[in-house]
Amino acid sequence: MNPFLNTAFKAARKAGQMMIRAAGNLDAVKVDSKAFNDFVSDVDRSSEMILVEALKEAYPHHKITCEEGGSHGKATAEYEWIIDPLDGTTNFLHGHPQYAISMALLHKGVLQEALVYAPERNDVYMASRGKGALLNDRRIRVSNRIELNRCLIGTGFPVVDQSMMDKYLAILKDFLAKTAGGRREGAASLDLCAVAAGRLDGFFEFNLKPWDIAAGALIVQEAGGIVTDMSGDEGWLESGDIVAANPKVLAQMLKIISGHQ
Repeated sequence: MNPFLNTAFKAARKAGQMMIRAAGNLDAVKVDSKAFNDFVSDVDRSSEMILVEALKEAYPHHKITCEEGGSHGKATAEYEWIIDPLDGTTNFLHGHPQYAISMALLHKGVLQEALVYAPERNDVYMASRGKGALLNDRRIRVSNRIELNRCLIGTGFPVVDQSMMDKYLAILKDFLAKTAGGRREGAASLDLCAVAAGRLDGFFEFNLKPWDIAAGALIVQEAGGIVTDMSGDEGWLESGDIVAANPKVLAQMLKIISGHQ
């Protein structure tokens, strides 16, 4: 584990321990609503504080961009951390264990390091550019399935901005008719990690934020997968529209999606 990931892991583990304690008494967790179906809790804020403080101490010249607290540090910094302190807040608040801490490091705008930590399962997904992807120190690879009708596809519902719900449901209907099934588990970082580990054969979702997908996307890429936007291009981090799979499955997924563009 390199120094960047070592620092990230220590911070994520500390934040994860706090989450596990809080999960034992959810009635005491304070919750606010940022928008319709978009919640933030004091656990999100406490996790972010733990992560930011650790990164600032270790790397005072790095920029840090977080879901809840915005940006810290100089805008011109060569290194930037992109953090989701609690991906899957709604799951967490309902006692559903599918939630994670997501941390990615960019150097001059290029993803270099990624860590996704799932506290309930004590699972640690990591990747460094050019060095492969790991789950709990074991190398992982995307699935080798090539027939779409045998594939399990992950997705996420557009519950916050529902303006494109009809389009999304039409695409989902096509996928459900042409695959072995779909799954929606409510934490994009872990969905992407599931693609990297071969537990899902593909994943797609619209209108996500950089902290939702940055770490998971690098982990997919380092596990042998491809990540694109809905047109098969590279603008997924900016647009938040993302498709991830092995090369053969990705092409078939894009074909279905393009029929609704």
